[in-house]
Amino acid sequence: MLRHKLAEILEKAVVEAQQKGIVVSSTLPEVTVEHPQNPEHGDYASSLPLKLARAAGVSPLALANKIVELMPPVAEVDEIRVAPPGFINFSLRSKWLTSQVDSILEAGSNYGAIDLGKGSRLQIEFVSVNPTGPLHVGHGRGAVLGSTLANVLSAAGYTVEQEYYINDMGSQIESFSRSLYARYQQCLGVKAELPAEGYFGGYMVELAKEITNKEGDRFLAMPQLEAVQQLGEIGLGEIIRNFKRDLELLGVDFDVWFSERSLYQGGQYDKVMALLRRNNYINEKEGAVWFTSSTLGEDKDNVLIRSDGLPTYFASDIAYHYNKFLERCFDIVINIWGADHQGHVSRMKAVMNALGLNPERLRIIICQMVTLRRGNEIVKVSKRSGDIVTLAEVIDEVGKDACRFFFLSRSADSQMDFDLELAKRQSAENPVYYVQYAHARIASILRLAKERQIDYGQGDVSSLTTEPELTLIRKMTLLPEIVETVAKTLEPHHLPYYAQDLATDFHSFYKYCRVISKNSALTQARLKLVKAAQIVLANTLHLMGITAPERM
Repeated sequence: MLRHKLAEILEKAVVEAQQKGIVVSSTLPEVTVEHPQNPEHGDYASSLPLKLARAAGVSPLALANKIVELMPPVAEVDEIRVAPPGFINFSLRSKWLTSQVDSILEAGSNYGAIDLGKGSRLQIEFVSVNPTGPLHVGHGRGAVLGSTLANVLSAAGYTVEQEYYINDMGSQIESFSRSLYARYQQCLGVKAELPAEGYFGGYMVELAKEITNKEGDRFLAMPQLEAVQQLGEIGLGEIIRNFKRDLELLGVDFDVWFSERSLYQGGQYDKVMALLRRNNYINEKEGAVWFTSSTLGEDKDNVLIRSDGLPTYFASDIAYHYNKFLERCFDIVINIWGADHQGHVSRMKAVMNALGLNPERLRIIICQMVTLRRGNEIVKVSKRSGDIVTLAEVIDEVGKDACRFFFLSRSADSQMDFDLELAKRQSAENPVYYVQYAHARIASILRLAKERQIDYGQGDVSSLTTEPELTLIRKMTLLPEIVETVAKTLEPHHLPYYAQDLATDFHSFYKYCRVISKNSALTQARLKLVKAAQIVLANTLHLMGITAPERM
């Protein structure tokens, strides 16, 4: 990647400056090369002289000039110049830029892929909602975030596995089962009250009706505990099937659906509890069993087994991560959790230390809430049911692509507004429509070239010299950097921003540069550029799990 190459050359020049006594600092800060906001300042820039100037005892501007003098010529760079107060700016050669069109065409659907991960095994676990009710719009945000990260991390050279963790035991499942039994009885004319801590949503009535239609009244003849358990299992299976259906509508498909129960049936829970006891991370007090997280820097200890003998969700999570790291041997694990799990992050990091693992191998993303709007109006309930707005309803109204693009448009740690009216609008105001229209426009140009039997395979890209052409190429060459940035920061919101910028530069090129003209040589070169732009835009959309339409 060119950015890294420039950083390496810059670092070598600074090391040479140290050897010559020009720079006296013994420690060299991280050498970074970025894109300046003002294009007049070049294609890349570094502020390294500003960081080194104080230790060097010279002005940043003078130091920048001395560093530049020590830098060798760079084939891709037309000019290296110094700018106040001490920046080093790099401007690329037009010939190198235009040659990237052929490189993109050659790489095709692989353009943008990098080898950052070098095959490391990475698991990303996301959504993982308790199977006690339908998925809502907030769950959709985490689903899109996770599946997009999986796409990007795969493109970045990791071996990625996507997993859904099913919380299929515990007090909430018990409440769900008892609530379903009450609704089932009501469907059959039996007077029954829901438990105080039960699930009162209308979806439970619908679920009970479906089960009644299929199973009849056979559960009424059973002992209550047996009936509750069996109905709970049926209901649980139906909820999970609905999850899979809704997530499939959103373009999300998991490699593994992992059962919490299996941790107890497979012995992981017993193994990890024994390990924690051996390492003195277990304490018994107040009739409960505690994880002594305070010895690992936490403010307080945390309960593993309640006084009634039942394990907590935290105990299950410890067993689950024991399974992830020590049994399935993932190198890196990424968990995407909802905002209500914020307080759980630090104690899971403490668990990593207790298991003898580097906490940096566990990365946790907290996904904030989503507010649904129709213009200025906040949408709180479903028009259909008068209940919660489900994810399936939102997908049905605005479509998969709009859902994915809008969910990705803000960083995960920011609360977001989802405007349903804007998501349906077929105009440039709607960002996903704007980006997809650019791809459709490209496809239309290429169809016209095919109809006219224009062979542009031998087009000479060096004739692409106008500013709109070069600006578009500059933007196209950034996709590998975007993939790297997202893979390192786990912030996929960079993708929709890049897609919009790329679409803007294409629309500008199309406005000012006639693609198919009487000039045969220029036509061939510009068709090559258009095809390359299609590849980059399609690859960007596919990383986001969004369709690249041929027509609109």
